[in-house]
Amino acid sequence: MTFRTSSVVRRAAPLALLVRVNLLQAWRRLKSVREQSRLLVALIFGFIAGYAVLTYGLFYKAFRFLNAFPGLGGALIERLLYLLFALLFALLLLSNLVVSYTNLFRNREALFLLTAPVPVETVFRWKFIESVLLASWAFLFLVSPLLVAYGVTNEVPWHFYPFVILLLGLFIVLPGAAGAWGAILLARYFDRKTLQLIAAACLLALVAYGVAWWKAVPVTEESLETQVTPVLNQLLGKTRFAQFPFLPSYWLANGILFWAEGAMKPAAFFMLVLLSYASFFGLLAGTRLGRPFYEAASAVQSRPAPARFWHWALESVRSRATAVPRGARGLEAVVALLRWLPPDTRAVIVKDMRTFWRDTTQWGQTVLLFGLLGVYVLNLRHFTQQLENPFWVGLVSHLNLAACALSLATVTTRFVYPQFSLEGRSLWIIGLAPLGLERVVRIKFWLAGSAALVLTLGLTLLSCYMLRMPAARLAFFSAVVTVMTFALTGLAVGTGVLYPNFKENNPSKIVSGFGGTFCLVLSFLYILGSILLIAFASPELMPHTASAKRIVINLSAFAVLSLVVGWLPMKLGLRALRKFEL
Repeated sequence: MTFRTSSVVRRAAPLALLVRVNLLQAWRRLKSVREQSRLLVALIFGFIAGYAVLTYGLFYKAFRFLNAFPGLGGALIERLLYLLFALLFALLLLSNLVVSYTNLFRNREALFLLTAPVPVETVFRWKFIESVLLASWAFLFLVSPLLVAYGVTNEVPWHFYPFVILLLGLFIVLPGAAGAWGAILLARYFDRKTLQLIAAACLLALVAYGVAWWKAVPVTEESLETQVTPVLNQLLGKTRFAQFPFLPSYWLANGILFWAEGAMKPAAFFMLVLLSYASFFGLLAGTRLGRPFYEAASAVQSRPAPARFWHWALESVRSRATAVPRGARGLEAVVALLRWLPPDTRAVIVKDMRTFWRDTTQWGQTVLLFGLLGVYVLNLRHFTQQLENPFWVGLVSHLNLAACALSLATVTTRFVYPQFSLEGRSLWIIGLAPLGLERVVRIKFWLAGSAALVLTLGLTLLSCYMLRMPAARLAFFSAVVTVMTFALTGLAVGTGVLYPNFKENNPSKIVSGFGGTFCLVLSFLYILGSILLIAFASPELMPHTASAKRIVINLSAFAVLSLVVGWLPMKLGLRALRKFEL
């Protein structure tokens, strides 16, 4: 008995040391934030507090509004909670998969620990804990105001909140274990072409099925006046999947609902169900995935670059293009077709595009984000069948613009901001090249802005077409999205140069620093101000106050705001480059 206890302590000692060292480093980074600009720190924390208060107020008013309908409001709130937690569970699975793959196989700390005298099981346990926390903090931050508003609306006792915290802590373990196992399988076997083709075919089939299945059901006004409950069941018929009894989100939602109603025994039952599954799969991941993780890491590090079919296709294009250099292959063959660009500019474009393409997690997250947004846009054609009032069409169009802009801000902060820092220790090579750092940053700005514009402008045009908007409004929203794209890109590139982090090669950790958070806060504030300025100048939303003078003033203010947000950080960043010491 004593020998077994001592062996358990020896196995837990390296993990405790890793946890203690990383907590100490996080505390030191948090203390170092105070040494920077206090105004920026106050702005960030004020934004977080404002978000929490604003979302709490919106959820509180929504619950009060729904509860005003006797019998119907409670049923609708329950169904919405089931649906919300089911969708968040699916997003948590994807988030844990991406974060676990990056943290296990694209992280310098993990590679270093594998060569250190530390058991591979301990390395995996620490990275598993870190991945679950990184992938789940946004989920906890999102649902906290909602659950607080739900508790205040239903006047629940004080012990409801500790119970909900316990349920959420057990809930996030399950998608974390599933994401870690999926990341190991992808790293171990995803180099096989057959598996890649099967995965791509399954993804396309899933998207096509989702677009065809998720359709809004037209409802007449006569039905709404006479048969409310059957109409509600008809409208919510597509959400019954969220009440599948074997979904962890179903256990979480039932535990919250029963405890809020005072039914302690059913709530405790679902809590014990979550506890049993979280304990089983958490223990299974912590004790049995160490060796598969090591084998997958060895396969990733020893895997040669696979041959791709598109190399052959681009080689055929190169052979037909007279301006393509004779030795160019693949991506160089395509970029060489841009004959009006100087050779050094094309070289930087090739380098950045190839670096981005080699990181599966980055372009995978981009495809996932805009894929979900594309599914939403495609379903606008079913939603707008119920919209005939110009006010509601204008409101939906401006909300759609806000959704595209927020997605754009996420992309620029997540992928464009860390581009300068990712140059790392090789930055001196680029700095000593004839084109210079300043020109390299300008190239990054135009490349990122052009790539983001293709995605956002395409989604905006498609959504405006689905909303059946006239050509003048379509051109207006296209111009607005173009201006916002380059403004947000300039903000991301400029703040990335002003607040670089050359010690990290993980983009997610670079973004989670002070500069990335500051860039995200400024992006959201810019989007909020821009949408308000445009909305108050809209004839559909403000038919009585949107005069010609108001429209000119608001659009001029939007143009000035975009110029300041996009141009000023770029100017400050380029000025900092002239004093930059390599």
